[in-house]
Amino acid sequence: MSQHDIQIESSWKALLQDEFQQSYMDDLRTFLKDRIHAGATIFPPKPLWFEAFNQTPVDEVKVVILGQDPYHGPGQAHGLSFSVPKGQPTPPSLRNIFKELHDDIGIEASSTDLTPWAHQGVLLLNATLTVEEGQAGSHQKKGWEHFTDCIIKRVSDHCESVVFILWGRYAQNKAKLIDNEKHLILEAPHPSPLSSHRGFFGSKPFSQTNHYLEKNQRRPIDWSL
Repeated sequence: MSQHDIQIESSWKALLQDEFQQSYMDDLRTFLKDRIHAGATIFPPKPLWFEAFNQTPVDEVKVVILGQDPYHGPGQAHGLSFSVPKGQPTPPSLRNIFKELHDDIGIEASSTDLTPWAHQGVLLLNATLTVEEGQAGSHQKKGWEHFTDCIIKRVSDHCESVVFILWGRYAQNKAKLIDNEKHLILEAPHPSPLSSHRGFFGSKPFSQTNHYLEKNQRRPIDWSL
């Protein structure tokens, strides 16, 4: 995938310049073009495929929250993991995240849009950056995972004292990409209603994150929305 095809924030573009020239990115671009030409509706819209990076420059990253796929319903996905635009119904996983947010640090979320977190250094990264309408997982194993694995590894190598929040087995499998001597890895079950009662509730990711950031002389996240 050529850099000319995408709009991505300049610090990420510099960090990933060599990655965009890899053959798997060309294959991914061909796949996406073919699906668009076939009439597939892809979420999020193309200008938002790299929105997580545009909202959080690499040198500002303090936290990475890793999701798996974008939401696949109309109007939901806008390029940030777990987030949906204001006015959309709260998805079940996000509802449970908000319950833990309240139980952990007493904040009652008033918006489903997590952009304020992104502006403070929370990289809201999905492992797969696109999906087709009504088809969860439809763009998995097409190349996106290679790209986002590279993101995780380069954040680990390039940044200092980052909190990686890995919810669920899929995200936890990425721990091997992270230097746990430089960074904090927080693992818990996924906030999905299918697994949240297995230990997501009570895991206190928000207070643990801020404690670690403060201990490492980094400004904590204001988690209010």
